[in-house]
Amino acid sequence: MTRFSTLLTRVTAALMLGSLLVLAGCHRGSTRDAVSTASMKGQFDATLQAYKDGQFLLDGAVLSALDVGSHFAYLKDQGKLPKTVLLTRSDDSKIRKRHLEYLARMQMDYGFTAYYDDGGTLTKINPVETKARALEDHHAPTPLPDSQKGKDASSGGFDPQHQY
Repeated sequence: MTRFSTLLTRVTAALMLGSLLVLAGCHRGSTRDAVSTASMKGQFDATLQAYKDGQFLLDGAVLSALDVGSHFAYLKDQGKLPKTVLLTRSDDSKIRKRHLEYLARMQMDYGFTAYYDDGGTLTKINPVETKARALEDHHAPTPLPDSQKGKDASSGGFDPQHQY
């Protein structure tokens, strides 16, 4: 049996520990996968564009998050669900946190992988880190403020009982 000197054993252990610390320091707990957007643009099965008020552009049509979710549900039923989806900014709007939250929800519901263009860098959306938001319809009626409840549009200017 070969015996190693204690000095050689200690030096080897110190080198292994040092290299482990260097590798752990390089990672820093980051879970973002970043790649250049220009090099990967054509590699995605579906592309969405961010639009105003949390809406999306899909093939030139402005859709609410609920409508985009319905579109992915239809594609899933047809067996044509994309494996990767790219979210880019449109001419009218940049990518907002709300878009990422909606896309994280769709990613969890339908099982595809979603990426977004973060200033020329392709970043994977992590549904655990991005708080997934329930899909909403953009055209849902908004509640009236308390100061406006009970008032008519004409503010009572016309009285049908009053004869002029």
